[in-house]
Amino acid sequence: MKLGLFFLVVGYLLSQFYRSFLAVLAGLLQADVGVTADDLALSSGLWFLVFAAMQLPVGWALDRFGPRRTTAIMLGFGGTTGAVVFAVAQNALHLHLAMALLGIGCAPVLMASYYIFARSFPPAIFATLAGAVIGFGSLGNILGALPMAWAAEAFGWRASILAIAGVTALVSVVLWVVIQDPPKAEAPKGKAGNVLDLLRIPAIWFLIPLLIVNYAPAAGLRGLWVGPYYTDVYAASATGIGQVTLLMAIAMIAGNFAYGPLDRLLGTRKWVILGGNMAGAACLGLLWLFPLAGVWQAALLFAAVGFFGASFPMMMAHGRSFIPPHLTGRGVTLLNLFSIGGVGVLQVMSGRVHALAPQDPPEMPYQALFLFFGLLLLIGCIVYLFSTDRTD
Repeated sequence: MKLGLFFLVVGYLLSQFYRSFLAVLAGLLQADVGVTADDLALSSGLWFLVFAAMQLPVGWALDRFGPRRTTAIMLGFGGTTGAVVFAVAQNALHLHLAMALLGIGCAPVLMASYYIFARSFPPAIFATLAGAVIGFGSLGNILGALPMAWAAEAFGWRASILAIAGVTALVSVVLWVVIQDPPKAEAPKGKAGNVLDLLRIPAIWFLIPLLIVNYAPAAGLRGLWVGPYYTDVYAASATGIGQVTLLMAIAMIAGNFAYGPLDRLLGTRKWVILGGNMAGAACLGLLWLFPLAGVWQAALLFAAVGFFGASFPMMMAHGRSFIPPHLTGRGVTLLNLFSIGGVGVLQVMSGRVHALAPQDPPEMPYQALFLFFGLLLLIGCIVYLFSTDRTD
């Protein structure tokens, strides 16, 4: 079990890498492939949209076949093929296809570990374990920052991505060998259950709006917009952008570990989640008000958005507490669908916000983005205010 979980964390590290490396490669892709920032926003959004669309079949597969076959097959096919297509891409369409395949490959990895936690560990420590997986797996965020920039400059971005494709194939083979499927939960007699049963739980509906928006600002900025922002406003190099994204990645890791035990320490999940997301909205408001604050002043605000935006594991723990045991796989993937689907939709919308905003002076379109993400986060918090608190 421990070895399987270790390699699931490695698989999730790859997932974090693939969702975040575009920010560092933005300038190189614009020069070599001829794509625009809006093309990259669509590519990034497609990763999240396809990832989200796969959550319902992934949930069914986890409950039916278990995490071993589900994860190894999908990561091996989608992850490896997507990375190879990306490495040989010649136009925007190739990048879109590659990111969609990568979304398929990465879709089951985190939920497989959450499925194992929910079926094999005490409920009270779910949030801590869930946060730890994201915390350690978010090292992929770090690999997609400064190390990716160094590798792209030293070996070329195509060779670097091909190397990652080889690692992805190897990890998928190891997962097939080492994951142990936990015992399946039997449904109550005459009640097999499905996603519609989950949607009939009223408490979940008050979580959904914040689930849709809570991770979107951190993922959108870290995964893409930090790169064009520093390129257009500060004329930063790939290495400079890598330093800023590295800082944001470290803050996101720290946030996952910080959120994890707070429900047990404070006796509440709702108010931990609400306080953190309100703080994230405040940081986005400061970026909107002061878009020319300075290279490192802005970097610290981006890092704060990443830190406070790491409430996803706590939100999953909150939602999981309402889910019947025999629907564990479908339940956690349904919650993840809203979260990752929200990121995908909002990432695509962010490209339109950037394109439609005034482009002169250069900070104006990014002010529009900061306001866009901040207002949505605030709306999600207002709805979540009426949710039912629950701890295990």
